Amino acid sequence: MADLPVLEATARSGTGKGAARSARREGLVPGVIYGGGIDPVTINVKHNELLKRLKAGRFLSTLFNVKVDGQDNRVICRAVQRDVVRDLPTHVDFLRLTEKSRVNLFVHVDFVNQEASPGLKKGGVLTVVRSEVELNVVAGSIPDHITVDLTGKSFGDVIHISDVELPKGVTPVIRDRDFVLANISAPSGLRASEAAEEDAAEEAPAEE
Repeated sequence: MADLPVLEATARSGTGKGAARSARREGLVPGVIYGGGIDPVTINVKHNELLKRLKAGRFLSTLFNVKVDGQDNRVICRAVQRDVVRDLPTHVDFLRLTEKSRVNLFVHVDFVNQEASPGLKKGGVLTVVRSEVELNVVAGSIPDHITVDLTGKSFGDVIHISDVELPKGVTPVIRDRDFVLANISAPSGLRASEAAEEDAAEEAPAEE
């Protein structure tokens, strides 16, 4: 699990509100790891480390390796309880995953072969609508990215998710529409020139 972001934790021997309050006084956030056919494990996570991960975003859709006293646990967060006044984390729940578990995760979109795009070679602009896509994947074989090939793409071309060959067993979470990943527009100078030509054509006197 070397490729997964690591969150260090320690096993928490006590349970209940008293043990949780004691952990918080020490700058820790109590939590639990459950699922995967193994008994739940109560843990403590450093408050500052957890807060940093939360502020980074996508916490509930990122796969983590929670190391409990050095032991690896492939998990995904299922709930973060927060203080209603300060909005700081007070408890965190992690679901333990197996190699065959399916989860929803955001995966980076990589745009390649820009030099083979006629539109971009002529000064067109690639507008990226989605730099990440939420995909349903198998925990044991998460793709590092998906690839959009821009070969042959020209002005006005729009790239949809259906245009991308996804890895086997990977499906987009959004299934009710063929959403846009990017488009290629003409350079502003060319658009202005075309608009001027259209205006001139409209203003030209009609032949009798």
